[in-house]
Amino acid sequence: MSFSSLSVIGLGYIGLPTAAVFASRKVKVIGVDVNQKAVDTINRGEIHIVEPDLDIVVRSVVSDGFLKATLTPEPAEAFIVAVPTPFKDDHTADLSYIEAACKAIAPVLAKGNLVILESTSPVGATEQMAYWLAEQRPDLTFPQSHGESSDIRIAHCPERVLPGHVMRELIENDRVVGGMTAACSDAAVALYKIFVQGECVVTNARTAEMAKLTENSFRDVNIAFANELSMICDKLDINVWELIALANRHPRVNILQPGAGVGGHCIAVDPWFIVDSCPEYARIIRMAREVNDSKPHWVLDKVKQQLDAWHSSNPNKTRAEATVAVFGIAFKPDIDDLRESPALDIAIEIAKLGCQVQVVEPNISELPVKLALPNVKLVNTEQATSAAVVAVLVKHTPFTKHRVALSQHQTCIDAVGLLNN
Repeated sequence: MSFSSLSVIGLGYIGLPTAAVFASRKVKVIGVDVNQKAVDTINRGEIHIVEPDLDIVVRSVVSDGFLKATLTPEPAEAFIVAVPTPFKDDHTADLSYIEAACKAIAPVLAKGNLVILESTSPVGATEQMAYWLAEQRPDLTFPQSHGESSDIRIAHCPERVLPGHVMRELIENDRVVGGMTAACSDAAVALYKIFVQGECVVTNARTAEMAKLTENSFRDVNIAFANELSMICDKLDINVWELIALANRHPRVNILQPGAGVGGHCIAVDPWFIVDSCPEYARIIRMAREVNDSKPHWVLDKVKQQLDAWHSSNPNKTRAEATVAVFGIAFKPDIDDLRESPALDIAIEIAKLGCQVQVVEPNISELPVKLALPNVKLVNTEQATSAAVVAVLVKHTPFTKHRVALSQHQTCIDAVGLLNN
């Protein structure tokens, strides 16, 4: 089985690199996104996200005619759905983006097509996608009703790449491929083997969905242990960074590093999908989420304490005259991704305190809408080191050059251990 055309629905941090890699293998790729600005940017051979090496590949494949972006889906032999799957206020999954993608691609589906859901999703989402497509196209048959002989093949293949290394990991990492039938899995493997050098490990759709949730929940639980340790050590006047370094000298101990919380489109979201599916059993997973969700509040309290101390030392000044410098608002180091970022949430809450806020984020050129406030400015590192209070929330590489200045700052709140490495 071979594929000469592909449509990728959603041209974000996963969709665009995926589309670009397929296009670099001479597959005709149609990228679909609802964002007109993103579509126009890509069609100029440029990119709207930060990811090393992606710009070079996109420029090449657009120039060679193997990748084009559009607002409206077009016919193709295979479709990859890579749209967001956030959670609602009650921590249940919001599958509205997947449903919208189904309605968009259904009119152009044809017999023999393959549809893959890459979006990280709760167990059962791939089957739900298949039902939504079947509702839109009663003239075609789908795996849930016709099994191996269905007109359309459906599979789940979660992404498992690290931002900042996506272009390499897309190619080198193993892929979990979960088809709704064996024929669905075979078709999906054939598609990914166009560029995947790692092994394509076949399972069913539900297990593939749970595999991705499990991977991220494992990370979340271990980060929660580190974050909990950091709060305990602060209470006991112990340097948590030194403590973890000592504990990790044990040959079977590998404690992760604490931070300002947990962010991103996966680790901060996916565990809730497991909790929602089996709330009576997912006790450790729920508690880890609660610990990690509490860490930004703990950091914010530290900022408030320093502001109160500043006001006590400057009784003739108002809080509006105090400046807090926030170092980093991305969800992890050296990327521009602000999705589910605890650092961004902390910055927003600091701004609500009424003080002046200086944001140092070397990976963005303008503040996000949520921080577009009169008392918030995007500044460089040199401007921010003289603030009344400094909060280091993300361990961006450029910040390491300023360790000495920050370590000499008496009111520096280091949530990520920048000053201890």
